[in-house]
Amino acid sequence: MHWIDFLIISFFIIGFPLYGYLQRKRNKTIEDYFLGGRNIPWYVAMMSIVATETSVLTFISVPGLSYSGNWTFLQLSLGYIIGRLGVSVLLLPIYFEKGVISIYQIIGMRFNLSMQRISSLVFLATRLLADGVRFLATAVIVQILTGWSIFSSIFIIGCTTLIYSFFGGIRSILWIDFFQFILYLFGGLTAIIIGLSYVELSFFDLLSYLSNREKLQLFEFSGNPIGNSYHFVSALIGGIFLSLASHGIDHMMVQRVLSTKNLISAKKAMIGSGILILFQFTIFLFVGSLIFILMGNEPIEQDREFTTFIIEYVPVGLRGLLLAGAISAAMSTLSSSINSLTTSTVVDIFDKNSSLKASKLISLLWGIVLMIFAFLFDETNSSIIEVGLRIASFTYGGLLGLFFLSKINLKINPLYPPLGLVSSMILVFFLDSWGFAWTWFVLISSLANVLLVVSLQQIENSLISKS
Repeated sequence: MHWIDFLIISFFIIGFPLYGYLQRKRNKTIEDYFLGGRNIPWYVAMMSIVATETSVLTFISVPGLSYSGNWTFLQLSLGYIIGRLGVSVLLLPIYFEKGVISIYQIIGMRFNLSMQRISSLVFLATRLLADGVRFLATAVIVQILTGWSIFSSIFIIGCTTLIYSFFGGIRSILWIDFFQFILYLFGGLTAIIIGLSYVELSFFDLLSYLSNREKLQLFEFSGNPIGNSYHFVSALIGGIFLSLASHGIDHMMVQRVLSTKNLISAKKAMIGSGILILFQFTIFLFVGSLIFILMGNEPIEQDREFTTFIIEYVPVGLRGLLLAGAISAAMSTLSSSINSLTTSTVVDIFDKNSSLKASKLISLLWGIVLMIFAFLFDETNSSIIEVGLRIASFTYGGLLGLFFLSKINLKINPLYPPLGLVSSMILVFFLDSWGFAWTWFVLISSLANVLLVVSLQQIENSLISKS
């Protein structure tokens, strides 16, 4: 790695922890540490949402999807926007009305503390697995571009992120996310400019070239929507329910909007993030299309398309900025995961019986655990972004079903919600083995949870009335 690139990367690796350390005195209570005093500007929360959810997966996998295929992945983003509208209407009002720190307190209020803790444990397990994949994705990029080992990459990024997460809390994380989002979006736009400078075609000829090879296809209507994740029907419905779950019942995402001043600001951040992510995915899909033209459709190992482009085409200095953008994207997800895992542990598991000092120690422990989990993952034959989304889809449906149940005006036996949650997660494994596309998992499992619990309660009520 050239020394100029190294200096650029070092600037961010040192600067982010320093900023977090300088913000430490603003955290006087656990609510400050977990919600930033509830005065974060909505646009900061919006960009933090996008930075957190896309992470480094956008850098390595989205360009790869358009390089080897087309733009049908964008169909998911249309569903994301609709799903976030649903979150803003169905879930955010009750979160602000109840003034919760952790969204799983809603489950505790509706059912009991045990159910709140069970929901939180499912969330904790999901984040560990999903973010382990994301962390691996970062290590892959850093290893290729710097020559560092996977271990060194995970250790450096993990320790850097842990420092500013530990000291600064959610306020520092959100503001650093804001800057990191701008940095890696700049990286995507820079890649487009560099790619266009190498392509010996006018812009319209370029689009015609890609269109003639069906590389710009947006919608997929052929085939079976049940088994094809990118059929328009399954992608749109999957995007709606995946977003409804990921941004409505996953505390890592919801925590961002809970840190804003009021419900109106929260809705702006939530809905705006859906529009922004559509724009962002478009940029990185276009990067993949440019790489397809430059590489002449040469076979490249999966999820290596963008990194190969950076190595072969990006000049010194700009290469350092692109790598800094990739590392920043990883840090945004990792720091958010650390803080949300800590929040859920303190509020849901310990029932807020922890001091600020204890909360910071729990934050430190979760950071270490996440690094360990990242070491345990290895690359698979599937696109890393799809692996990350599939992990969440196994548990999101069950959790979403619980929140649906919390809005039903029916007295429910406390034994039934845990049964519905476990059954819905087991159902997903059968759906996967039966050949269902993963985009259907959240919808089917959430409805199965609700139907099972309501049916059991109705049967119980019927038996009681007959006796």
